[in-house]
Amino acid sequence: MRKNSESDVAAPATGAVQSVERSLELLELMADAGGEVTLSQLASSSGLPAPTIHRLLRTLVAGGYVRQEPSRRYALGPRLIRLGDSASRMLGSWARPRLEELMNALGETANLALLDGDEAVYVAQVPSRHSMRMFTEVGRRVALHCTGVGKALLAQMTNDEASAVLRRTGMRTLTPRTFTDPGALLRELTEIRERGYAVDDGEQEVGVRCVAVTVPGPPTPTAISVSGPAARMTDDLVSDAAPLLQQAAQRLAAELSFPVRNS
Repeated sequence: MRKNSESDVAAPATGAVQSVERSLELLELMADAGGEVTLSQLASSSGLPAPTIHRLLRTLVAGGYVRQEPSRRYALGPRLIRLGDSASRMLGSWARPRLEELMNALGETANLALLDGDEAVYVAQVPSRHSMRMFTEVGRRVALHCTGVGKALLAQMTNDEASAVLRRTGMRTLTPRTFTDPGALLRELTEIRERGYAVDDGEQEVGVRCVAVTVPGPPTPTAISVSGPAARMTDDLVSDAAPLLQQAAQRLAAELSFPVRNS
């Protein structure tokens, strides 16, 4: 009978298989580093011995979850794309009850969006029952500087991180209300952090308002929002929507039991 190696044994306290835990940690560290790292970077950030990392990476490369580049650096592999797409669809299904509650309480379209690179992508929606409503289809990608979900996600970054995003993407003018000055938007992000929610006041589409908050805890930054015509999305409705969105975000985080990453 084969003797289990140290990396195969289950941790007695949790029943977790150590090699699986370590492999997943390496994938997350690679994602945190932008998707491509050296072996020495992984050794430094994980604290694992280089031979252990190399053995785990060989398995991940063989499965298509990691690629080894000609430069000898390691990059996230193409097989993760299908897993990510499936997980995004499942997240939308899990979030739907919370979005339905928001739509029923406020009467306007409720949305769920994820940060994907330097954009936000909508992954779930419960549309308003009004004939005139916000049409933001699932799968649509939007800029961060001019949307409620985008500004909520930017506010979770440091000012340096947010400024780097704005430099990479630019601040294209979509309406007369679109933020085009990085300094002004950074001041807006400070206000968003202080009050706990973001508002798109016709910055992406004329006559449309949106209020958004982030969901605490997920490995991919996530935001939920309520949007609709400005004539119905009054200041009073925005004030009513903000605490309901915050409650929905907290409930969604608790229901999905997002794990806390070890530091």
